[in-house]
Parts: sequence; structure tokens; C-alpha cells
Amino acid sequence: MIKPTPNPPDTDPATPSETIDSNNSHPPSERIPSAADIQATPRKLCTMFIVNPELDTETLLAHACESLASANVMALDLADHMAGTSRNALLGIAQVIMLGELAVNRALDRIDRAE
Repeated sequence: MIKPTPNPPDTDPATPSETIDSNNSHPPSERIPSAADIQATPRKLCTMFIVNPELDTETLLAHACESLASANVMALDLADHMAGTSRNALLGIAQVIMLGELAVNRALDRIDRAE
């Protein structure tokens, strides 16, 4: 009779260092870090996509408004190349973007009046 699967690989039961619970038997570079190791590691901020923390609110809102306006134009342009439900979905997304842009513009107006 032919076996449907091959025999499992031979393992040596005398090597307990290969178990999951034995993190301390391996050098630190090879073992899985524990929660304590992760929490003890100092965090480094990635500066690739950081917004300057010194920018004022008006500048941030102005950039947000410009970004939303650009996203709205891109969504409307893409909707021109679509048909059916995909077009309707993109037009809905463009409308939500426009509403966000209007809210940011209102916030900018309030900042201008307060000054």
C-alpha cells in the first residue's frame, strides 16, 4: 500500500533549545523580542513624512485646503473616464472631498476674523 504523504522529517527531541519558550538560549540577535524588549527600545521618529511642528494653524489649514482641492480635481477628472456605478462612486468621493475643503475654508475664515 502506498502512503499518501511522506514521513515527517526526523527531529531530535534532545534539542530543547529549539522550542518557542527558550528565548534566552539564543543570542539576542537571533531570538524573538519580548514585549519588554520592544517597550524598552527607544522610539525614533521617522522624518520622511513629518509635518513641521512649528507651523501655525493658518498655514496648516491653507495646505490642507490646497490638498483637498487637488484631490477633488483628480477625482472629478477620473470620474470623467468612468461609467456607471464606478463614476457615481467617484462623484460621491469628490463631493465628500469638496465638503472637507469647504470646512477647512470656513476654519480659515474664522482665523482671519479673529486676527
